[in-house]
Amino acid sequence: MTFTPTAPRGASPAIKSARTRPFTYVRYDLLRAFRNRRALLFSIGFPLLLFFLIAGPNKHEKLNGINFATYYMVGMLSWGAMTAMIGGGARITTERAVNWHRQLRVTPMSARTYFSAKTITSYALATLSIATLYTAGAFMGVRLSAVEWLELTGYVVVALVPFAVLGIVLGHVLTVDSIGPAVGGLASLLAVLGGAWGPLASGGAVGAIVKFLPSYWLVRAGNTVVGGGPWPAKAWLVMAVWTFVGVRIAVRVYRRDTNRV
Repeated sequence: MTFTPTAPRGASPAIKSARTRPFTYVRYDLLRAFRNRRALLFSIGFPLLLFFLIAGPNKHEKLNGINFATYYMVGMLSWGAMTAMIGGGARITTERAVNWHRQLRVTPMSARTYFSAKTITSYALATLSIATLYTAGAFMGVRLSAVEWLELTGYVVVALVPFAVLGIVLGHVLTVDSIGPAVGGLASLLAVLGGAWGPLASGGAVGAIVKFLPSYWLVRAGNTVVGGGPWPAKAWLVMAVWTFVGVRIAVRVYRRDTNRV
């Protein structure tokens, strides 16, 4: 005989259908994310506004060896996309605060599906931010070939993986009250250190340290595409190490959180 858990009384249809259709939760999480106006403002609105305010008057200048508008487009989309990815933690803290995760765990939905849903939702918001900045960049005179646009997108997608994991970790260790400032502050700090608003340092100790941050290589994606040549081996190593360590931490805090239920 097999036992099929029954959803708690009053549980939403999304939870009840998770017993047989786990991706119902993915769809629900996507709808909830796109209805969050604050998340859209911080991941799309602010980066877009700063791009027009700063890149507009300087679009014919050069920065770090490439067209200013191109550099700043990548910088602002990096900031917005990082905010969207790390912001996934806010939805997790909200679920934990109302014991939503308790109801989900009485269904057969696996931890893999749960993590996949959070990652897919974060990438969806990040994709919207990227597409918006691409459109603004093209309007501002950014000219790349079809291959260069695709190559740039590929680098950005890969570079965002560690931030998706970071969002999951923060969602399981922070509270509803602390997650907002943490997401905004951390995303902005990583953007500054990565050079989203302009190169922070070209040499010395600071220049060496920032190269160990995934945000640095995320911003460097534009330089790589326009300047020619692939990412260096160090970039791939940084992404792999941050992702590996982040996943291990995410699994640990998720299990710890589960044991408390």
